[in-house]
Amino acid sequence: MAAGTVVSRLSGFVRTSLLAAALGTGLHADIFNVANTLPNMLYILLAGGVFNAVLVPQLVRAIRNDADGGEAYTNRVITLAALFLTAVTVLLVVAAPLVMRLLVNPQYFTHDFAAERASMIAFARYCLPQVFFYGMFVLVGQVLNARRSFGPMMWAPIANNVISVFVIVLYLLTVGTASKAEQAGPYSSGAEALLGIGSTIGIAVQFLILIPYLKRSGFSYRPRFDFRHSGLGHTLRLSIWTVLFVVVNQVAYTVVVRLASGGTAAGTDGTGYTVYSNAFLLVMVPHSIITVSLATAVLPRLSGYAAAGDLRALASSVNATMRSTFALVLPVLALIPVVAPDLVNIIWAYGSARNSAGDFVPSVSLFAVGLFFFTSHYLVLRGFYALEQNRRVFAIQCVISAVNIVAAVALTRDIDPADTAPRLVLAYAISYAVGAAISFRQLAVRTGGLGGRDLVRFAVRIAVVVAISAGLAWLTRVGLDHSFDGTDKFSVLVRLALMGGVGMGSYLVLARLFRLTEVTEVTQIVTRRIRP
Repeated sequence: MAAGTVVSRLSGFVRTSLLAAALGTGLHADIFNVANTLPNMLYILLAGGVFNAVLVPQLVRAIRNDADGGEAYTNRVITLAALFLTAVTVLLVVAAPLVMRLLVNPQYFTHDFAAERASMIAFARYCLPQVFFYGMFVLVGQVLNARRSFGPMMWAPIANNVISVFVIVLYLLTVGTASKAEQAGPYSSGAEALLGIGSTIGIAVQFLILIPYLKRSGFSYRPRFDFRHSGLGHTLRLSIWTVLFVVVNQVAYTVVVRLASGGTAAGTDGTGYTVYSNAFLLVMVPHSIITVSLATAVLPRLSGYAAAGDLRALASSVNATMRSTFALVLPVLALIPVVAPDLVNIIWAYGSARNSAGDFVPSVSLFAVGLFFFTSHYLVLRGFYALEQNRRVFAIQCVISAVNIVAAVALTRDIDPADTAPRLVLAYAISYAVGAAISFRQLAVRTGGLGGRDLVRFAVRIAVVVAISAGLAWLTRVGLDHSFDGTDKFSVLVRLALMGGVGMGSYLVLARLFRLTEVTEVTQIVTRRIRP
């Protein structure tokens, strides 16, 4: 899973680099990026929480308890989901102007932004069919996960990235990079069709690739419409709280998008949704590679412990997963602020974004802090989902979203537009710091303890190791600033390699000295896999 995610993320950054080179990082880029993000937001709002959090435990139970190995239950789930997603997608395409009015800053619906608004709505109509394909991709992927076939879902997004890269290269050849004047304006109808339809084709292919793997996993899909008395009622009752969880989360995210889109609309030097979302995607790489892989693999096991009523084993598994995750994630997060200037240079400083790539540095650095708290919360939630404690998860998310909204509004009031994205990132970090503390305490009470003392001892040791390794990487940066400060891409890559090598190399050595077995165990697994 981790290997698939690495390749997927690398190909994804090729896509974002080309997109920034073509569109820049300001208003022009936000018009497309907000519209292209909308399908994923709406899919998550309408079905994503149910597919991701509720279905795996239910599918595991059906596979374990049903006489047919859960085949009939899975067929009904896929059929019902396909019907629902089709109906919703058609309605959303028709209602695209209303949806955009709810999502973006009100400035876009004034007379001065009429052309920009028309472009954004056109992009939305081209991109909204992605809702269906996102939903089916995640649903089929979760069916495969429940059957312990984890790899395909992690590798399939690479096809989407390849198609996206092809579309953007075609855009660069036919439309070209946006000039300074164009970076503050709308698109032509041809450019809208090329980028919008191309993006949707990529998501469709991402889903279609998974279909052959269903057969390989031992499952054959046959439409079933006998939904009554089939066990779906229990699943839908559980999903109510998950749907409410997602609604609350997406309300907070909608507020963030509205505030972010106002940052670029307020001036040419403002930072907005493009900076916020791309910085988030960059910092989420260690989360996607490490945390999601471990959490995805452990959820069926946690569901099994929960079904057997073994709370002690469930708590022990959550504890072990948290320690393994932080052993891999924390050194990367500590290194990100040190390497951020060179990292954003190598990823985004091309074409139309050459002179504005530095705008990403504050947001990238602050997101590294926020991701620590988000990772803690994310891992603990796997325990709640396995226990079917969806109502409790909803209550915690209400607190997180409320804190995020209050902090975002307060921190972006009467500020320089250039500070919009970093302030929104800071609000994100504050909200998940509160959420992580609440969720950990709640699960510890529910399970009789999550091994808090062991985690504290582990936290002290890893904090010392991470601080020393990050400090050595920073000293390396200081030395390079005085002796090797070239700005060409080769020099930047050399600087990144040296800082990363010192930081991660010293971390591995110190981890062995401090007997961080969580680190040494993972390195042994990796070396066994790559050894010929």
